Amino acid sequence: MQIGVPKEIKNREYRVGLTPSSVRELVAHGHAVQVEHDAGRGIGATDADYQAAGASIAADAKSLFAAAELIVKVKEPQAAERALLRAGQILFTYLHLAPDPVQCADLQRSGAVCIAYETVTQPGGGLPLLAPMSEVAGRLAVQAGAHCLEAAHGGRGVLLGGVPGVAPARIVILGAGVVGSNAAQIAVGTGAQVVVVDRSLDALRRIDRRFGARVITVYSNVDNVEREVLAADLVIGAVLIPGAAAPKLVTAAMLPRMKRGAVIVDVAIDQGGCVETARPTTHDDPTYVVDGVVHYCVANMPGGVPHTSTHALNNATLPFVLALADKGWRQALRDDEHLRAGLNVCAGQVTCAEVAAALGLPAVTAESLL
Repeated sequence: MQIGVPKEIKNREYRVGLTPSSVRELVAHGHAVQVEHDAGRGIGATDADYQAAGASIAADAKSLFAAAELIVKVKEPQAAERALLRAGQILFTYLHLAPDPVQCADLQRSGAVCIAYETVTQPGGGLPLLAPMSEVAGRLAVQAGAHCLEAAHGGRGVLLGGVPGVAPARIVILGAGVVGSNAAQIAVGTGAQVVVVDRSLDALRRIDRRFGARVITVYSNVDNVEREVLAADLVIGAVLIPGAAAPKLVTAAMLPRMKRGAVIVDVAIDQGGCVETARPTTHDDPTYVVDGVVHYCVANMPGGVPHTSTHALNNATLPFVLALADKGWRQALRDDEHLRAGLNVCAGQVTCAEVAAALGLPAVTAESLL
């Protein structure tokens, strides 16, 4: 199969769809891989590194998209990239369509086969292609929050761990999944007071077993969420409903009652955010202030640490890329119900029920298109 790896063009997105090591594996399986010029620069991989792994180098995205049967990316295709997609072409990347009707409509018009990393499942539950980036984003969230809490960046001027005689900051993490548990791990290490809120008692028990008395676990209801948010110096939004828009746990009415200079890091922003006042920001302009509360809502947080992120992502995605390339998309999806769950848009139809519900669109089953 002809596989194309374009350069990511989203703001400050330095990750790349395939590492040279992954390219070498695909070439060993008999596939042809083309990588856009300088696509790997952000992870320190040169065009020569990709050529040594067996890839050819495309001068630009237009020629790469025209030649490729399978496009492997990281972030959702931007408008210029969506215009290059064609019917029957396979797109394998993060999509996050629930809050993005324009992208969904463009993908439908293209007729492409669009498989989203974030809805691929695994036996026993979980999202194996979202998990690596959730691990990165959860850990980064504490780092970003600490930075934003500095007075020079609009925050309260609070050190997360405090010092002897001065209380540490209070970090409230909304969600005890992969993002939340990784955020808790870093938050505990700073010496901050850490609270994790979730509606799943099993998830809270896992947090309790892992961290013990170092983390306070709180059941999620309207009253508890409000109380914890109002007491927080740093709120980390780590809520996920697979494929669907994130619920708005932090309302606009809460903000005037929060501490002045408190910080919200909404990691759920890819799915619309779990904060009512959240809107996507970029690494170039990461924050804004509403009612005295600093909002950090960068939609591609792991892009800030592309070396770690790309290699972690490739560890998870490569087996699925190989399956799509070795078998073709129809047979690969027939053989693997978990990869089949990743199909979001195909031949103009929406195949992810959660995306369809969020956008008010009709849905068909993936099986009906195989």
